[in-house]
Amino acid sequence: MRVVLADPPAYTPPYDHALAAALVRAGAEVELVTSRFRFGSTPPAEGYRRRELFYPLSSRLFRRSRLRLPLKLAEHPVGMARLAALAADVVHVQWLALPALDRRLLRARAPLVFTAHDLLPRRTAGRRSLWLGLFSRFERIVVHSRRGLRVLEELGVAPSRLRVIPHPVFPSAPERRDDGRTVLFFGVIRAYRGLPDALRAVRQVEGARLLVAGDPVELDRVVRETGERVEWRLGYLSEAEVDRAHGDATVAVFPYRPEIDQSGSLLRALGAGVPAVVYDVGGLAEPVRAFAAGRVVRPGDVEGLAAAIRELLDDEGALAEARAGAERARRALTWDASAAAHLALYRELA
Repeated sequence: MRVVLADPPAYTPPYDHALAAALVRAGAEVELVTSRFRFGSTPPAEGYRRRELFYPLSSRLFRRSRLRLPLKLAEHPVGMARLAALAADVVHVQWLALPALDRRLLRARAPLVFTAHDLLPRRTAGRRSLWLGLFSRFERIVVHSRRGLRVLEELGVAPSRLRVIPHPVFPSAPERRDDGRTVLFFGVIRAYRGLPDALRAVRQVEGARLLVAGDPVELDRVVRETGERVEWRLGYLSEAEVDRAHGDATVAVFPYRPEIDQSGSLLRALGAGVPAVVYDVGGLAEPVRAFAAGRVVRPGDVEGLAAAIRELLDDEGALAEARAGAERARRALTWDASAAAHLALYRELA
């Protein structure tokens, strides 16, 4: 089976790579079409073909400058035309870079599948008719959680076109150096990730410290704290630096607002054996509950967040049980299992 995976804006290179490699291991012929990743290196292709068909100039000339946007807008139709010309049995779109344009420009010579990683991306979430029109273009839509399934059903997407495929963990084996009191806040720092709640919660836990590690895209919206109880490792981190952060962590915290279905950062933490404390938003709670890999807290409940962190840091038995749950998630939520589920979906269409 010939599968084209499309991530035009290169939003999730680690996810794209892991899924493509797993599909190849399962016997598929895979081509990943994307653009140049602007913030660091990408994993080398493992058995699949990788081509940068989108944004050849804007992705090289700019990082996050607003000057990039007009050039990207001009380049976008060319990339979509290149995607439409590709031969495949299934075209699986991971992200839509410009939804309002893509509603008209998206074409393919094969059945289309879409993964709704964010369900309704925050910039256009209020445009219900736009997303219903876009979703109608796809034969199948993948979500990562049962809650995500319910959200799209309530939006009006036919249940027969929806499939739940859990987000796999990103397995790693960092050297464990945590001091038993370190809370990790990891990932791209945007407002919806709730860093202020993490800061407030950790302040309430005696002896705890917060390690903030990630790219500070919207850090200007957060009061930058200093002192012994907060450590900042800012920037787009290398794989070695990401591993070091998880090796230093006792638990990881995810006080997100309800804008996403699942978090790759959460699955990175569980894959490193780090228990998680999450707000019950999107599908974040599902792997934590299913594998008893941490604690789930009511959204926006900073005191509850602090209490959950305190329990795991102060109770060795509770921490050991949560670490065992993270290991159970690591064994169950594999990329090979995800690839098998995706191939079963593709065979419904090919």
